[in-house]
Amino acid sequence: MSSDTEAGAPRASWPLFEVFVRGKRGLNHVHVGSLHAADEEMALHNARNLYTRRNEGVSIWVVRADAITASSPDEKDPFFAPSGDKVYRHPTFYRIPDNVPHM
Repeated sequence: MSSDTEAGAPRASWPLFEVFVRGKRGLNHVHVGSLHAADEEMALHNARNLYTRRNEGVSIWVVRADAITASSPDEKDPFFAPSGDKVYRHPTFYRIPDNVPHM
């Protein structure tokens, strides 16, 4: 089998995966890059080999790029503006009693 047709499909048609890694000292998964793979299992193994070669990760997520839905930076103001009119969400709205320490 040719390396151009691994997993039954030409490499040019493999889907794009986004890779997220959680480091040993981190609490969050962080986007580290993208790669093409024939399926999720291949994407996970390739992500491990490519993005955690020095044992810096403890968890890897791979997500097909076409499965991600995201807001656009162009819609930043209209998309996030509705939360600005809810003053009760801001800590300045509340009065903190004098007997509550460290607030």
